[in-house]
Amino acid sequence: MSAASTALRSCPHCGRKNRVPRDGRGTPRCGACHTPLPWVVEAGDSDFTEVADNASPYVLVDLWAPWCGPCRQVSPALEEIAAELAGRLKLVKVNVDTAQGVAGRFAARSIPTLVLLRSGREVSRQVGAVPKQALRSWVEQTITPRSTRG
Repeated sequence: MSAASTALRSCPHCGRKNRVPRDGRGTPRCGACHTPLPWVVEAGDSDFTEVADNASPYVLVDLWAPWCGPCRQVSPALEEIAAELAGRLKLVKVNVDTAQGVAGRFAARSIPTLVLLRSGREVSRQVGAVPKQALRSWVEQTITPRSTRG
C-alpha cells in the first residue's frame, strides 16, 4: 500500500495514529482499540470510481470548490458528521474545479452539492449550505433502516 493510497488519522477514542485507505470496502478501525475511524478522503476524475463507487458502507460525496464560501462553511460540519458516524459513512470530497467529470456525472449545477451513495448509486441529495443538525438529520434518515427508526 503506497503512502498516496492511505492517510494518517488519529483515533478519536485512544488517540493512536492509523493508516486509513483511500479506497476499499469495509470499515477502517483503530489497530489498538478497534474503534471505527472517520473515513474522509479526496477524489477526482481519475480515481473517483475506485474511491467512492466501490466503497461501503454509505458514501457522502461533497462537491465543492475552494472559492465557494458556503462550501467552506459546510466542510467542517461534514467532517464532524463523518467522525460521529464513523463506521457507517465515508466522506469523499471532490473539488469541482479540478474534477469536472465527477461534477457532470452528478449534474452539480450549484455548490455545495452533497450526494449520498450506496453501492455507487445515488440514494439522496442535498443542495446548498444548511446547518450541521439539518445535515446530520438528512444523513441519518437516509442511512438508518426504516425498521430501526424511532
